[in-house]
Amino acid sequence: MEAYAAALRRAIEPGAVVVDIGAGTGIMALLACRYGARTVYAIEASDTIEVAGEIARANGLADRIRFIHERSTRVTLPETADVVVSDLRGVLPLFEHHIPSVVDARRRFLKPAGRLIPRRDVMWLAVATAPDLYEPCVIPWERNGYGLDLGAVRPLVTNDWRKCRARPSQLLLEPRPWAALDFATIEDPDASGAVTWVGTRAGMAHGLVLWFDADLGHDVSFSNAPGAPELIYGHAFFPLSEPVTLASGDTVSVSLTATLVGDSYVWSWTTCIREGPGAGRVKADFRQSTFFAVPLAGATVARRSADHVPALTEEGRLDLLILTSLEARMPLGRIADRVLATFPACCSSWDEALARVADASTKYGR
Repeated sequence: MEAYAAALRRAIEPGAVVVDIGAGTGIMALLACRYGARTVYAIEASDTIEVAGEIARANGLADRIRFIHERSTRVTLPETADVVVSDLRGVLPLFEHHIPSVVDARRRFLKPAGRLIPRRDVMWLAVATAPDLYEPCVIPWERNGYGLDLGAVRPLVTNDWRKCRARPSQLLLEPRPWAALDFATIEDPDASGAVTWVGTRAGMAHGLVLWFDADLGHDVSFSNAPGAPELIYGHAFFPLSEPVTLASGDTVSVSLTATLVGDSYVWSWTTCIREGPGAGRVKADFRQSTFFAVPLAGATVARRSADHVPALTEEGRLDLLILTSLEARMPLGRIADRVLATFPACCSSWDEALARVADASTKYGR
C-alpha cells in the first residue's frame, strides 16, 4: 500500500478524474481523493462495495466517489480518466481476467495521455531446492500408512502449482526474468517464455519458483522476490515430475506458458536437464501442465466435443424453468413454488427452492 499510495500521490493532479478497478474496500479511491482527485469512479463486482461506501462516508469523501457495483468491462462512464489504478493480481499478475480488464479500461476509460498504475510487471523464474515445498504434495500419496497404492494421484498433484513462501536459500539457480507485462501496450492475456541456466552449484532440484516485481510509475516500485519484505501475493511453486540431482555445469532449460481459458489460466511447463553444458546426456525431460492436474472421465470430455448433441438432465430442466420464469419477470417466491411443484426430487423444501432461485437471480438478474 505504501508503494501504491506514493504512485497515486505523484500521478494525481488537482481536479483529476480517477478510476479504481476492483476497488474492494475503497482505500485507493479514498487516497485518490486525499491527493486531489475531483471524482473517483470505484468499480467493484463483489458486495464488498457496500463496505467501501460506509468507509467513504465515515471519512467525509462519499460526495467525490461514485461507487459502481459491477464488473468494469460492463461499465460505461460519463467521462474519461486521468488515472486508472488497479491491483487485480492473485499470486501472479496472470490471474483470472486481470489482463483483459486492464486492456478494456485502458481503451475505454483512460485519456490518451492518462496514466496507468501499475505501469509494468516483470515475472521472475528460478529453480528451487525445496523439499519442504515438494514433499507435502507427493508424500501422502506415496507413504500413506495404510498399505494402499495411491500412486494414481501423484501425476495430478505434480501437474499443479501452489502458493508458497520461498526463501532465498532455496533458489538453486539464480532468478531470471521470464515475462514482462507492459500495461500501456499489452493486448494478449497469454504469456510464454523460455529460460536456460548453466548450473554453478550442485543440489537437488524440486521445482520452479515464480514471482513478480511491479513498476507503478513515477519511480515507484516494489519487489515480491524471496527475501524482500513479505507481501500479500506470495510466490508460485511449480513442482517437477520428479526431483533431479543437479551437478555444477549442468544445463537446465525451462519453457513456461500461461494460456487464459475461460475464467482461469492453464499453465504448461517443460523442463529439460542435460549433463554438463551443451548437448550432454539428458538427465530429465518433463512435460507438465495444469490441464493434467484435473481428473477427467472420457464421458466428460466427449460431452464437450463440438459434435456432441446433449439432452438436458433434470437439473438442466430445472434451471431452464428458473431462467424462463425470470425472463417472464415473476417474483422469486412464485418461481420457488413452480420449482417445488415441478421438481420435488431436486428441492426438499420451499426454502431450498427459493435459495436456488435467488442464486440464479443474483447471477443473471438485475
